[in-house]
Amino acid sequence: MLAEFVITSWHWAAFLACILFLLALDLGVFHRAARVIQFKEALAWTAAWFCLAMGFAALIATLQGKEKALLFTTGYIVELSLSMDNVFVIAVIFRYFQVPIQYQHRVLFWGILGALAMRGIMIWLGAAMVQEFEWTLYVLGAFLIFTGIKMIFSGDDGVHPEKNPVIRLARRCFPVSEDFDGQKFFTRVRGSRALTPLAIVLIMVETTDLIFALDSLPAIFGITQDAFIIFTSNVFAILGLRSLYFALAEAIDYFTYLKIGLSAVLVFIGLKMVAKHWFDVSTVWSLAIVAGIILSSILISLLKAKPHAHKD
Repeated sequence: MLAEFVITSWHWAAFLACILFLLALDLGVFHRAARVIQFKEALAWTAAWFCLAMGFAALIATLQGKEKALLFTTGYIVELSLSMDNVFVIAVIFRYFQVPIQYQHRVLFWGILGALAMRGIMIWLGAAMVQEFEWTLYVLGAFLIFTGIKMIFSGDDGVHPEKNPVIRLARRCFPVSEDFDGQKFFTRVRGSRALTPLAIVLIMVETTDLIFALDSLPAIFGITQDAFIIFTSNVFAILGLRSLYFALAEAIDYFTYLKIGLSAVLVFIGLKMVAKHWFDVSTVWSLAIVAGIILSSILISLLKAKPHAHKD
């Protein structure tokens, strides 16, 4: 009976309507005024989004079965884990541009809306390509292996807005004010409409998410090719990104081994995609391996950080 349940356009529309309602509630009620997000509040919101994601997984289990729910959970954990690396880059961007803490939530909110739109288009195109050309999975798998290995040896090059082609284009098309104007993205400079530094930060965050999506989306295609599962798991991971940022941004230096864990996850999923016809890893084992790698890298990072904390 569960196998006969088919996701229709109405289910997509209902899901999007719920997400837009939650976002409107977030910006219009809970964060209407610019303010500083405290650690405890960020932790509570992170837990709330996680519980919503697990509740959605339970709904999928009821409607489509345990296997689909496990695929969603695995995809969610992979996307959320890869988002943690994105969180640290966003923190560097905010520090570089010296964005006041009370305005950071607004940038992340609109950044998430843009990320949802971009990833929705990329998932639709990716699902169509994989369905039409199965060999695409092998290409994506090889790309993930290469990316995972490269991630281990790549250093932190910092933030270079002057090298961002989108920002260069924006500066050519619009004048940019030197000072922030509250939490506005547009202001007036000598009577002319101009971008604020906050708008430049938003552009930087959006383009950064696009770059990270090129790594994370191939990874989830290695777990499932179900477009609805891919999109919904991405949405819940992205929705939890804002609160995750405010909870982890000040603890960047503690997660020294997380990058190694993320690279191992990418390599594992890449190998799983390349070898799918010869060696199949069940969904349960995939979830266990991915969760084990991420939790181990976090635990080792925290244990290694403790002696340094005592020395300071």
